[in-house]
Amino acid sequence: MNVVDIGTGAIRAGTSVLYASLGELIAERAGVVNLGTEGSMLGGALGAFAVTVWSGNPWLGALAGGLFGAALALIHAFLVISRKANALASGLTVMFFAIGLTSFLGRGFVNKQINGFEPIAIPFLSKIPFVGPLLFQHDGLTYISIILVPTLWYLIFKTRIGVILRATGEREEVVYTYGFSPKLIRYCAVMAGGFLAGIGGAQLSTAYTHTWVENMTQGKGIVAVALVIFAAWRPAKALLGAYLFGGAQALQLVIQQQGYDISPFLLFMTPYVITLLALYLVARKQRSQMPEGLSKVFTGAGGG
Repeated sequence: MNVVDIGTGAIRAGTSVLYASLGELIAERAGVVNLGTEGSMLGGALGAFAVTVWSGNPWLGALAGGLFGAALALIHAFLVISRKANALASGLTVMFFAIGLTSFLGRGFVNKQINGFEPIAIPFLSKIPFVGPLLFQHDGLTYISIILVPTLWYLIFKTRIGVILRATGEREEVVYTYGFSPKLIRYCAVMAGGFLAGIGGAQLSTAYTHTWVENMTQGKGIVAVALVIFAAWRPAKALLGAYLFGGAQALQLVIQQQGYDISPFLLFMTPYVITLLALYLVARKQRSQMPEGLSKVFTGAGGG
């Protein structure tokens, strides 16, 4: 087994989950759980693929995918924040709605192939033995996802915007007292999360597979929500979790290619089992770092 190939595969396979995890992290920092992340990923995958087919421009496709994901997240935000629906029930409803919607709208695109994002070799750096092919020969969306990790860390923990976001998930009454609307902040956070999940879906269809099939996310959005707990609501740990999941997927493919006599159903389960095991091992330790107001809708004076 080639370690570089597995590592490269881990990054490529984990990028879509990384985008979705970072998006869900933003939403949960504001106090909203969004199980509809899976739906936003699916919508993003189809939206990006369709626009890339029509325009021939995968960057335009990725933007469309992000907007599709944000639109689905807006439905969840409205139900939870404005209508005070149960966040878990709303998220699942949006997810199943997206599965049906994308299956219907995507019928004409099933198994089509596109010229989407291709690997971009960074001059000089890509020639470094081992490190070069591992880190510096990826598509544009993968590079952006890596840059996004420290960027989000800085925004969340070192800026006024981040303080307001975290306060909304921790002490929403304080945010209201200082003249900000917790409802508006949560709307923005959930839609930003949906946008990033949509970009994750776009990476899946236009960079990782270059095709569209029904329900192609296969639970990756749910995994992304779980990884936020694994990551203790921190971007850098979300990256590690996403690449752990991606590495398990890459290893699964390598084992299949090597022709080992292992049930394909067992191999398919492997990335999810590893994710569940990792979550089990760290979840109890991370509980104290959970935003206190998570999944509670603010109902203060003045209606937010």
